[in-house]
Amino acid sequence: MEVTLNSTVISFVLVAFLSCAGRVLNWLWLRPKKLERLLRQQGFKGNPYRLFYGDSKQIYAMIKEARSTTMNLSDDIVPHALPFYHHSVRKYGKNSFAWVGPIPRVNILDPKLIKEVLLRTDIFQKVKHNPISKLLVSGIAGLEDEKWAKHRKILNQAFYLEKLKELLPAMYLSCSEMMSKWKKLVSEKSSCELDVWPYLLNLSCDVISRTAFGSSYEEGGRIFELQREQCELAHDVLQSFYIPGWRFLPTKRMRKMKEIYAEVQGLVRGIINKRERLGEVSDSDLLGVMLKSNQNEIKEQGNKDAGMSIEEIIDECKLFYFAGQENTADLLVWTMVMLSMHPNWQVHAREEVQHVFGNNEPDYDGLNRLKIVTMILNEVLRLYTPSSMVTRVTCRETKLGDMTLPPGVQVLCPLLLVHHDNEIWGEDAEEFKPERFSEGVAKATKNQGSFLAFGSGPRICIGYNFAMLEAKMAIAMILRHFSFELSPSYQHSPSYIASLDPQHGARMILHKI
Repeated sequence: MEVTLNSTVISFVLVAFLSCAGRVLNWLWLRPKKLERLLRQQGFKGNPYRLFYGDSKQIYAMIKEARSTTMNLSDDIVPHALPFYHHSVRKYGKNSFAWVGPIPRVNILDPKLIKEVLLRTDIFQKVKHNPISKLLVSGIAGLEDEKWAKHRKILNQAFYLEKLKELLPAMYLSCSEMMSKWKKLVSEKSSCELDVWPYLLNLSCDVISRTAFGSSYEEGGRIFELQREQCELAHDVLQSFYIPGWRFLPTKRMRKMKEIYAEVQGLVRGIINKRERLGEVSDSDLLGVMLKSNQNEIKEQGNKDAGMSIEEIIDECKLFYFAGQENTADLLVWTMVMLSMHPNWQVHAREEVQHVFGNNEPDYDGLNRLKIVTMILNEVLRLYTPSSMVTRVTCRETKLGDMTLPPGVQVLCPLLLVHHDNEIWGEDAEEFKPERFSEGVAKATKNQGSFLAFGSGPRICIGYNFAMLEAKMAIAMILRHFSFELSPSYQHSPSYIASLDPQHGARMILHKI
């Protein structure tokens, strides 16, 4: 009896082991090789699949090498900011693919196909990222289908133009405080040298704190510090090959990431609880609008599930902090760099600001009349696209142009490469020429829809109008009070992690006007 029982246990263990081994073999070798054959049959080119890591080691090595150097003062930034993908397209052409571990990632550089990918959200879905990335940020950016639609409906009300107009005084106050700090620095000699990057980060943090949470930067500052530290930690982890269950290992980095996650959750929850303790929810800021919209949705539907849970609201608040800070600060810093490199455009923009506002406080109608400033901002967004890459994954076999993509293939839309493509923008694609946007975004190129700085389709950036309003306000006030130029110590090194940051800051010489 005992022999029979032991034989049964051994047989069960053996079957389980073989089944597990078969799944691992299929995941790590058989399926990747099958997908590689299918892609090559359709004319795609790329490195042969390498067991386990794919191209991950090469991607990380090239990023590390780029970050160890600086580049010449030029707008031809793609080789430095996205070195592997620039190398891949140059070597294999636009119909190329790379390997993220055992998963093939197809490059899509045709704007029409990119728009199709971003439009067909039922087929091209958000990549289920390494779970570690959820320790950094989640919210609506990572949702799909009905859940995404529910969150988008509730959040949309916070970003209506009428609501955004009410936030202008808070934006103006934040900009005024930064202007006061800079004026003190230049007061003695009428000029000074400083790194504007941390000031612009603090400005965007302060604007989000005031407009989203009705608090100053001092109250929300700790959240921003933690989010930036988490971003650096997550970047190192996500560049390596993902091993299921790795996040449960008590490594020093994982412990730190979990500590940061818990602290951020607690801080944001504290802001929300403080608001709720005050009684009836006010809609004077973005959080208030979101809470009120959420309450109304639950009341109208008569179902608690129709709204967002407290945990989901916390996730959306964290996304406000992260996206609102990074992308707008990037836009502002690269705008100052470009206007320093092209002082004639700085003069034109300043003259326009003076003509529109004189000595008056910037208002919504006036900001909308800043044509030259808008042209400059759009050209900066083209050359220095904050969200330089968008990734989706096919959930079933589908046609895309002349391609047939099997399920489980990642589709990479390298927006920065598209924005620097000579075939789309002309031979001067690497040059700073705001005049290309003189008739608006739609007529900037012959190929309509080639400008994708804020995405496209139903998932277009929800904060687009907010970011542009803040950027116009900040640039208008900077131009009114200062002229500026790059310091001789400035090091040009656009570096893409979660967004396109100046790796070594942005040292400038400010002159008081």
